[in-house]
Amino acid sequence: MPAVSKGDGMRGLAVFISDIRNCKSKEAEIKRINKELANIRSKFKGDKALDGYSKKKYVCKLLFIFLLGHDIDFGHMEAVNLLSSNRYTEKQIGYLFISVLVNSNSELIRLINNAIKNDLASRNPTFMGLALHCIANVGSREMAEAFAGEIPKILVAGDTMDSVKQSAALCLLRLYRTSPDLVPMGDWTSRVVHLLNDQHLGVVTAATSLISTLAQKNPEEFKTSVSLAVSRLSRIVTSASTDLQDYTYYFVPAPWLSVKLLRLLQCYPPPEDPAVRGRLTECLETILNKAQEPPKSKKVQHSNAKNAVLFEAISLIIHHDSEPNLLVRACNQLGQFLQHRETNLRYLALESMCTLASSEFSHEAVKTHIETVINALKTERDVSVRQRAVDLLYAMCDRSNAQQIVAEMLSYLETADYSIREEIVLKVAILAEKYAVDYTWYVDTILNLIRIAGDYVSEEVWYRVIQIVINRDDVQGYAAKTVFEALQAPACHENLVKVGGYILGEFGNLIAGDPRSSPLIQFDLLHSKFHLCSVPTRALLLSTYIKFVNLFPEVKTTIQDVLRSDSQLKNADVELQQRAVEYLRLSTVASTDILATVLEEMPPFPERESSILAKLKKKKGPSTVTDLEETKRERSADVNGGPEPAPASTSAASTPSPSADLLGLGATPPAPAAPPPSSGGLLVDVFSDSASSVAPLAPGSEDNFARFVCKNNGVLFENQLLQIGLKSEFRQNLGRMFIFYGNKTSTQFLNFTPTLICADDLQSNILGTTWASDTDIQTKPVDPTVDGGAQVQQVVNIECVSDFTEAPVLNIQFSLSVGRYPTLTTDTGALEADERQGYGGTFQNVSVKLPITLNKFFQPTEMASQDFFQRWKQLSNPQQEVQNIFKAKHPMDTEITKAKIIGFGSALLEEVDPNPANFVGAGIIHTRTTQIGCLLRLEPNLQAQMYRLTLRTSKDTVSQRLCELLSEQF
Repeated sequence: MPAVSKGDGMRGLAVFISDIRNCKSKEAEIKRINKELANIRSKFKGDKALDGYSKKKYVCKLLFIFLLGHDIDFGHMEAVNLLSSNRYTEKQIGYLFISVLVNSNSELIRLINNAIKNDLASRNPTFMGLALHCIANVGSREMAEAFAGEIPKILVAGDTMDSVKQSAALCLLRLYRTSPDLVPMGDWTSRVVHLLNDQHLGVVTAATSLISTLAQKNPEEFKTSVSLAVSRLSRIVTSASTDLQDYTYYFVPAPWLSVKLLRLLQCYPPPEDPAVRGRLTECLETILNKAQEPPKSKKVQHSNAKNAVLFEAISLIIHHDSEPNLLVRACNQLGQFLQHRETNLRYLALESMCTLASSEFSHEAVKTHIETVINALKTERDVSVRQRAVDLLYAMCDRSNAQQIVAEMLSYLETADYSIREEIVLKVAILAEKYAVDYTWYVDTILNLIRIAGDYVSEEVWYRVIQIVINRDDVQGYAAKTVFEALQAPACHENLVKVGGYILGEFGNLIAGDPRSSPLIQFDLLHSKFHLCSVPTRALLLSTYIKFVNLFPEVKTTIQDVLRSDSQLKNADVELQQRAVEYLRLSTVASTDILATVLEEMPPFPERESSILAKLKKKKGPSTVTDLEETKRERSADVNGGPEPAPASTSAASTPSPSADLLGLGATPPAPAAPPPSSGGLLVDVFSDSASSVAPLAPGSEDNFARFVCKNNGVLFENQLLQIGLKSEFRQNLGRMFIFYGNKTSTQFLNFTPTLICADDLQSNILGTTWASDTDIQTKPVDPTVDGGAQVQQVVNIECVSDFTEAPVLNIQFSLSVGRYPTLTTDTGALEADERQGYGGTFQNVSVKLPITLNKFFQPTEMASQDFFQRWKQLSNPQQEVQNIFKAKHPMDTEITKAKIIGFGSALLEEVDPNPANFVGAGIIHTRTTQIGCLLRLEPNLQAQMYRLTLRTSKDTVSQRLCELLSEQF
């Protein structure tokens, strides 16, 4: 920067500021400011031309007055005139005034743009820097239109100085964030990537920020940045603090650049090149190793910088979700932070471990810290940390520890902060339902939940427990007995009265044989709570009373007396009065048979997505578009998310009982007529024959598809608008897949239409249920509107009829409700944006391959060594064997290889092959009509970094397809 001359001190400005500070009152300050404004106005309008110094001084005074909160309505032209000065200080003040006071609608914008163009063309680095700073500070659409095409040229020009490159990169980033549609992608994109190799780390830092933002919406354009980012990160991580002395912060080399590079790498899947992937793994291992080293300084700045890099590295490890060793190491490192004295570190560790818990590789490692997390829940003073502990317990929960976690959360609920009680209640209810092996435990848990935090138990929770009790014959008697005992407490929460009234009205007869719970005692117990309840609960109890008339004729007279009382027939509430009149008349006039028909037991509810889960997602808001806990690996073969589907009877469909209508529990819109059944007979075909305007496969779709060959849960697709997550399970020839669609924006998706498309041969080989927003096997389309930040679920049930090769394609079409969104170009295939407009927003079209592959119908088979080789010899026909010799694409790690073979579906047979380095497996592919035995043998050659894979099955097409799928995993 040019030196400031002695005359640039602007003594008049210093005197004016001193006068303002010495004012004793607001009135005195305003008087002094008005006097100065009058003086400045007279100077600007005077006949005598002002020199540059005077203009600069007066413009500075105007700027200071504006910053004090006073309006400035003149002096703008004088500031613009300063831009043409050749003196740095005058030009600087002119740009500063314009950045602060000139708005985008000003008539002076054209003059300002011309001055900026002149400075950008001057090739004077100081003037270019001022101009770029002004463009970035104003950041208006008009600025973007004028300079978005010019700045990239400056950025990639070979003769541009480093300081100007930094400013140009950050200026372009600012314009892209404000007006992304005006920043053209062109030849410069491939050249800007190479700035990651620049010798000046300031340029690299600025370029990384720019590339990270651009890559989120144009991933294919900047895919080459991955290898360069890994190379640069490797040089930083392996360097000593003295090597990067100018960019070392408290003994941590270039921490800000390291964090930005790690974030850039999170825009892409793991590198395909084994060399790049290996180098990145080394970098991440080095970062984890450095975290274990003793600190080089006791100052907090050192630990903050060191931990910033560490947590970003862990985020990258979690994002890739492909290196079991790194995931487990990251989990162990985070576990050390759980007991750290620094609150922020404990918070971040819990938050990161929530994400780690969703990975099938690190879930077990996270579970080892359960006692530490429970202790944090009990002793932590910061409520935000306690809330993260609750989130982590929810994320790490599975069937092996569900009862322990639910018990701890219930115990904590009694003293929990009021702000998080409702969320804890929802999570306890979800876990109790999801992992209930014994539904008596589920009933006890929900009733205990109501007892402890009844005010925070929403209607969805007690609706759900009633649905499950009605659908489970084995728990109905226990539920009736338990609620009867709970209602005997002197003080019962109203939600418990609702549950008790409904369950006793349906199943009170199951405990009526016990003299302690005779019909009259049940009625007296419920009626003793009647006067303490609100109107809706009283209405429910009246419905219970009329049910008792049908179940227990001996209490009919008693109930009629209650219904006949003035407090009921002349009740001020019209709903209660109407029910009392109608129920009294029904009990008096109707015959026993008619009464039994009208008041018959509630039919089973159709299986559906838990409304509690939907409420939790809505409560968590846009920050958790992807419900990672819901996509984590299931440790059991069956889904315990709700009652088993029960066939709906004719009466259930046509004449639901009065209690169902009064409670609204089963009030769902009538389903449209089901389509004709497919040739499969069991399941309804969801695969459409054709689809119009189907987008090409999204970039990275094939890579993500390959990752799901050996796993069932995770994120299948993600861009700036939409996230698609999967959770699936398969048993023999049947499968169920849950597809989660997350809206990542703050606006609605309209006309949201997912469609499955597949080839004719696949359509005849795989049959699935129709799309449904719940788990009922009915024709019920997904809600066409998806709120901003919300997530919807669809379920596909799959049956393998015979072996197949091609996977179906999932096509999602929707439009955005308001505003214009940047659309990715169709040549990348990431997101096709048609010219047509729909429902006020741009039409969007996304296609991805759905990971339904032949190996999903694998059932592992354990075999002894003798049996294996005997069967191997039997499958000696050349057509039954397929062999592939291929180069290793990933590090040849024994544990990873074992995990992939098991994930592929076959049993891993230990100590069967004479060569202990080889891997052998066995399993059976199940289809509707046949079972196909499969044997595999994988022989690694560490020296040559190659594999030989041999597959033998009883059907040649199966051997070929399984070999293709498994070869891609190594």
